[in-house]
Amino acid sequence: MGRTNTRMRWRAAAAALLAAGIVVGPVAAPAVAEDTIRQQQWHLEAMHAPEMWKISKGQGITVAVIDSGFKLDHPDLAGQFLPGKDFSGSPGGVGSFSDGHGTGMASLIAGTGKGMEGAGAQGLAPGVKILPLKINTGSVGSLVSTDFLDQIGQGITYAIEQGAKVVNISQGISAVTAFPADVAKLNQVIATAKEKGVLVFSSVGNEGQKGNPVEYPGALPGVVGVGASDQNGNVTAESERGSQVVLVAPGVDMIAGCTSSTGYCKSHGTSDSSALVSASAALVWSAHPSWTANQVLRVLINTAGKPASGADRTDTAGYGAVRPRIALTNPGDPGPADVSPIPVATTAPSTVPSTTPSAPASSVPSATESPTDVAVGAPPVRPKADASSGSSGAVPIVGAVVAGLVLVAGVVFVVVRRRRKAAVLPEVQVPHQPHQPHQRPVPPEENPYAR
Repeated sequence: MGRTNTRMRWRAAAAALLAAGIVVGPVAAPAVAEDTIRQQQWHLEAMHAPEMWKISKGQGITVAVIDSGFKLDHPDLAGQFLPGKDFSGSPGGVGSFSDGHGTGMASLIAGTGKGMEGAGAQGLAPGVKILPLKINTGSVGSLVSTDFLDQIGQGITYAIEQGAKVVNISQGISAVTAFPADVAKLNQVIATAKEKGVLVFSSVGNEGQKGNPVEYPGALPGVVGVGASDQNGNVTAESERGSQVVLVAPGVDMIAGCTSSTGYCKSHGTSDSSALVSASAALVWSAHPSWTANQVLRVLINTAGKPASGADRTDTAGYGAVRPRIALTNPGDPGPADVSPIPVATTAPSTVPSTTPSAPASSVPSATESPTDVAVGAPPVRPKADASSGSSGAVPIVGAVVAGLVLVAGVVFVVVRRRRKAAVLPEVQVPHQPHQPHQRPVPPEENPYAR
C-alpha cells in the first residue's frame, strides 16, 4: 500500500519506542487520508489475494475460531458467522467480548470489506463461514482459570461435531505454567481432531525475545504451529522458534476489523499469522474438497517459500512462508491421503524456556528467497516435505502479563502468555471520504514484495 515518508518515520519511531519498553499511546499512527482501510492491508496485495479469489474464496469451508468473544455485528463480518458457542463461563455469550482479539482473527480470515462503503477490511478467505467459539482468555495483565486448556479442548470437540474443517487458535499458555494433566487431555482431543480429518492451527507465541518459552497448544503434536514474518519476508524477532514451527505468515502492521470506536485496528504477532494460514488452508480445501487434511497441509508445505538458508526447514521459519496462490495455481502432487506431511511427534518440545538470546530483527533469517516469495512468488515449487506418518498483539497499552501461579479463594489460576492483542487496541483512523477499493496502483518502489 502507498505509505508516505512521514508514516514510515512514525512506524520506525514506534518500533524504537517498543524496543526500549516504552508504551505507545492508545491510538496508532493516523491513516493517510487517501488510504482506505482495504488499501492499508499490505498482506493481501503481497499474497496476490485478488488473483487467488478468481480460483477460490473458501466457499463451503467452515473455520472455527477459538478466541475471546466476537463482535457479531461488525459490518465486515455480517453474514459470516455461524451460530457459535460460549465455553468461557462468563456472562454475555459468544457475542460479548473483553477485547477485540477474536473479532480481529475472524476479520483476517473472513472479512468481506463491506464496511466503509465497500472499502473496509477483507479477509484472506472471504467465502468461508466462521464458527465463533468463546473461551475465557481474560484481559491483558489478568489471570485465567486453569480450565483454559480444557475450554480450548471443548471448543475443538464442538468444532468437530459442527463439521468445521479448520480450527484456528490464536491463543496459548506457557508450558512452564501449564498443568501436565490439562496438556495431556488437550493432546488427546487434538489427536481425535486429526483422526477426524480436521486441521488445527495455532500461533507459536510472541516471546522470542523473552526467553522463547514453549507454548501450548501451538507446540502440541498434531497442531500446526505458525510463526510471523514481516513485509520484507523476514521472520520477526518476537516470533518464537523451535521444532513446533511449521509455517510462517505475515504478522506485522496488520489491519483488521475490531471493536474500537473506528471499527479497525492495527496489530502484530503470531496470532495474525495463524489466522492467515488457517484461511490459506480453507482456500485450498475449497478448491479441492475431496482432499484430506493431510493433503491440504502437504500442499501448503510443499508450496511454501523456502527458508533463505536453503534448509528443508528451520526452527525459525519452519518449512517457510505460506503461499496460497502457488498452492492454488500449482499445487503439485497432494500425496497420500492418510499420511501426515510432517514427522511423527509423540511429545511437545521441551518445556524448559530457551536461554539462547534472540537475534536482532535485522539478523533474523528470512523465511523466503526474496520478498516477492512471501505467499505468492514465482520460484519453483519447493521440495516435497517428508511424507512419514504420523498474537502479541497490538501495541501494548498496559503492562505485560505477570508470570506465575496464584492461589485465589482456594482455586489455582495460571497466567496465560497469550498470542493476542492488548485489551485496548490501537485504532486505525478511518478516512472520512473512503475511496473505492483497488483503485490506486501501488508503486513498485513502495511495495517491498513487488521489487
